[in-house]
Amino acid sequence: MTATRSPNVDQCEVEFAGRRALVLENDQVRVIVTLEGCNIAAIEHRASRTNPLWSPPWLSIEPSAFRQDLPEYGMHQESKVLASIQGHSICLDTYGGPSAEEAAAGMPIHGEAMFLTYAAEQAAGGVRLAATLPMAQIHWSRSIVLSGSNTLRIAESLENRSGCDRPIAWTQHVTLGPPFLERGRTQFSANATRSKVIDADFGGDQKRGAEFAWPLCPRKGGGSIDLRVYSNETPSGGFTTHLLDPSSQYGYWIAWSPSSRIYFGYVWKRDDFPYLCRWEENHLRDAAPWNSRTLTCGMEISASPTVESRRDMVTRGSFFGVPAYKWLPAKGRLEAVYAAFIGQSDALPRGVEWTGAGEVTIVN
Repeated sequence: MTATRSPNVDQCEVEFAGRRALVLENDQVRVIVTLEGCNIAAIEHRASRTNPLWSPPWLSIEPSAFRQDLPEYGMHQESKVLASIQGHSICLDTYGGPSAEEAAAGMPIHGEAMFLTYAAEQAAGGVRLAATLPMAQIHWSRSIVLSGSNTLRIAESLENRSGCDRPIAWTQHVTLGPPFLERGRTQFSANATRSKVIDADFGGDQKRGAEFAWPLCPRKGGGSIDLRVYSNETPSGGFTTHLLDPSSQYGYWIAWSPSSRIYFGYVWKRDDFPYLCRWEENHLRDAAPWNSRTLTCGMEISASPTVESRRDMVTRGSFFGVPAYKWLPAKGRLEAVYAAFIGQSDALPRGVEWTGAGEVTIVN
């Protein structure tokens, strides 16, 4: 990874997994953000050199370099996403596939935001990246600040530049990978409550469409899967939606590796993102570029409960009595602030405390 100074930002510009990126760091944490796609590709614990976020085992390319005729990425609807996905990506203003009409007009899966080139500028203690989604006419910005020794404070803003109210999805597509993620070892906690397996066939052994209470997911044919520990089976896969505790102002999840003793997680305002969407891919998908060789776990912070088209999202309306999308008013704005954190512990932390600013406090 070679570094040069960026002419626009008072941080280093680096090459990460073949991508142009910026690096922010203090004495405990190193953060890598791609300039195309605005992926938070790494949040590295410097002492242990552990990055819990997923970097795919295939070649990563810039979204601007993608062509639909590249067979190594599968030549299907998800190919453009998979060619450049890294770590924590953004789904805006859809979460899932477009309608047939949107697809014909050029709208990609998960919306436009993860495929744009971002302008970067120095912000107090960090960096701000911004771009305008040309079809959705939404200006989106993400500011990233190292606000404590182990805490990354992230602030996002959406500005509707059209004269129409827009129903939108807004999802932080956070994905974990090896070596932090291990079969039968990596542990999870979250303030999740009512839960449901996706209605669509997502593969794996989860009982399709089943409702349950976190963390025991019904299994096809009986029994349950404890989502507090990553599956020890191969292959496995699935997608579950979890409503965050309605009595809490905040939502959170924490993952912990017994091998490295590293904990990693996110905390956010529940009103901004009321759902945790968890998906896993454990050597299940055999199509390119997966090729039955990928181990991941998505812990997605979302304003929408599941992957589906915008029309289906609006038709759904709500999930467990909570709205299934956000309204972005004509010429209006939405904002959200959340935090990522990383550190070392001898056990999975029981929870977190956060005021919306400053460092996250771990509760053991």
